[in-house]
Amino acid sequence: MKAISITQPGDESVLQLEDRPIPQPAPDQVLIRVRAAGVNRSDIHQRRGGYGMNPAGQVPGLEVAGVIEQCGADAGRWQVGEAVCALISGGGYADYVAVDHRHCLPVPAQLSFVEAASLPETVLTVWSTVFQWGHLRKSETLLVHGGSSGIGVMAIQLANVFGSPVYATAGSDEKCAACESLGATRCINYKKEDFEQALGGIGINVILDMVGGDYTPKNLRILATDGRLMFINAMQGADSQIHIPTLMQKRITISGSMLKPRDDAFKAALTADVEAQVWPLLNDRRLKPIVYRTFPLAEAAQAQALMDSSEHIGKIVLEVAV
Repeated sequence: MKAISITQPGDESVLQLEDRPIPQPAPDQVLIRVRAAGVNRSDIHQRRGGYGMNPAGQVPGLEVAGVIEQCGADAGRWQVGEAVCALISGGGYADYVAVDHRHCLPVPAQLSFVEAASLPETVLTVWSTVFQWGHLRKSETLLVHGGSSGIGVMAIQLANVFGSPVYATAGSDEKCAACESLGATRCINYKKEDFEQALGGIGINVILDMVGGDYTPKNLRILATDGRLMFINAMQGADSQIHIPTLMQKRITISGSMLKPRDDAFKAALTADVEAQVWPLLNDRRLKPIVYRTFPLAEAAQAQALMDSSEHIGKIVLEVAV
């Protein structure tokens, strides 16, 4: 099979298309013939060696959609020929991938493989961080930093569907307009306006932050009493200043999550909850995938370069030829 391999830590030029053996599924796995694979910032972090290990020889990719070609003996409900999308721990930039059967979701009938491949990482991250761990409730306000990212557009839509007013920040008027068209009450262009001044009088209940750095003290000041600050990245700095009396006075909770290293049982339970709570929203079109651009598998380097530029709105997806 064809797969994109990381030859050494570095920029996107270290991604190389090569031949690899087709993986054989374990008893509790299914073998998916990949038709599309989502591109995520985690893939870039991996390529650069950001997880504390040399990525040479690894195949990136955390989410795929395709058709089941083989089932292990204990692969549960799935059958050969079914269209699925799945959260995986790596290896998605390839013709085939073996996946824990509990981490698969059925592709909704009206969605393409490209659209389906854009969903697992974003939906599962938002559901676990904002709704399960951040406990966002109906009528509570959510602020999403990076509102035009793949995570951001999913968080905006889900909050809107479940009855929470949602605000966002983004880096251009075009991106802000896109966020508002998806249901954001207001999106602040952070290059033109200070989000703390713009949102300071609202009282935000939950903040989903992928920025970190000097956003943190501002986040704490605009959070309401009993507010929750949830980190999923720190793109502008891992170290932040925290004013402890503000935490005490408002009873603020600060937490964060990283989905990739969670164990298989956690991901299985999360996938089951998402299928029950979120998947019906796709079937009746209250939730929709937002795909910015697709690239052939062989052009994975160009896809990652686009993601690195932050010019996109929504997801970038690799298409895998059959």
